[in-house]
Amino acid sequence: MKKQRRKNFEIRFCEAILEKRPNCVGVLISLGDTYTKGGFYQEGLGVDRRLAILRPEDPVIRYNLACSLSLIGQSQEALEELKKAILLGYDEYSYILRDSDLENVRKLASFKIFFNKLRNLKKE
Repeated sequence: MKKQRRKNFEIRFCEAILEKRPNCVGVLISLGDTYTKGGFYQEGLGVDRRLAILRPEDPVIRYNLACSLSLIGQSQEALEELKKAILLGYDEYSYILRDSDLENVRKLASFKIFFNKLRNLKKE
């Protein structure tokens, strides 16, 4: 219960700041993380989409967007965002294979094909 109250406080705190500074990237990142950890996946996705507009070339933001999409079952769109993250420089390949947020994406045959190609490129 104490943990839930803390999450609710963090969410309200971040939302209050965003009312005055709607494009504050640091606060948006914190809010998106808190939403996701609290199981508010749709809300987290909304924040991640905002962040992707504000910072379209940021590989971590694209990766987080892929995770949010995967969590709500939009696996194909999540894979496309994951590909963007990798093209932008995200290179934590071993984490991609164990991140529970991407479980739905890893079930796709197209993910397996893509990841095998990625491994082969890395070997060259």
